[in-house]
Amino acid sequence: MLSRRIIRVKVMQTLYSLDALDQAVKPGEPTKLLNKQFDNTRQLLSYILFFLTEVLRYAETDAKNRAAKHLPSAEDLSVNIKIAGNTLLWKMLEDISLQGAIRDGLVDRYLDKELVRKLYLELVATPVYQHYIHQEGRDQKTENEIVEYIYANLMISNEAFTSHLEEHFNNWDDDCEMVNQLVQQYLNKPGSFDFSKILSSEKSQFAKELLLTVLDKKEETLDLIKPKLKNWDPERIATLDMILMQMGVCEFLYFETIPPKVTINEYIDLAKEYSTNQSGQFVNGILDNIHKDLQRDDRLHKVSYKK
Repeated sequence: MLSRRIIRVKVMQTLYSLDALDQAVKPGEPTKLLNKQFDNTRQLLSYILFFLTEVLRYAETDAKNRAAKHLPSAEDLSVNIKIAGNTLLWKMLEDISLQGAIRDGLVDRYLDKELVRKLYLELVATPVYQHYIHQEGRDQKTENEIVEYIYANLMISNEAFTSHLEEHFNNWDDDCEMVNQLVQQYLNKPGSFDFSKILSSEKSQFAKELLLTVLDKKEETLDLIKPKLKNWDPERIATLDMILMQMGVCEFLYFETIPPKVTINEYIDLAKEYSTNQSGQFVNGILDNIHKDLQRDDRLHKVSYKK
């Protein structure tokens, strides 16, 4: 489910957290912190999908509330609940893996029912919704489009909703773009994710080995990086830049299947996105120079760091 790029981000975030600790790191603590990063991503993803289903299902709640008025009007008694039977919605509700993630992550405790109601009322007032409920039958394309419309136009672009996510998920700022892509992938193929295994065994091993390699080979990577800094004071370089360069050097030396050019491009992009404006160019220059030196000295034999 998660790409190698996302894995690198999580390893980077874990290394940054470890660097900020004032105390010695206990054995096994780095791996625990990394796993927590992935758990947080799973929880955020499952909550957003849960919230989406609650907006769709609110049509039934609205119909019941209006019918229960002391003197309901004809309009109150004829609320259209077509969207509560949306076929994509029901694929989500019947997705055992998603429902398990919602239950195990206890994400329903974060639900803001008033915000659900507000977003549903905003939906009802749109021409898109009115067109949807007045169409006969359930064309799959139309069913999917209304769900995607709610997510893109009423949730993820809504300041109240994103503020709600920020309040309950401290990883929202870091994960928003990634989770947005995952939600869209899921809506295209509901039921295709195994939420209990957000990482394949291969990618889980890659994440763990990348983290432990950077920690175990810190002195070796710094010995390669520092001579390239020239007029730069290593203590004044952005912490994230240094972490990304160490990760890149470790991939050069210890990860057999990853081409060096792929490594360089990945860390340029991460530096641009997560560090300073100049970081992309800076990281590119350092990693490219180190790569050339390793090639020249015939040191690119890529073996497991444990060997």
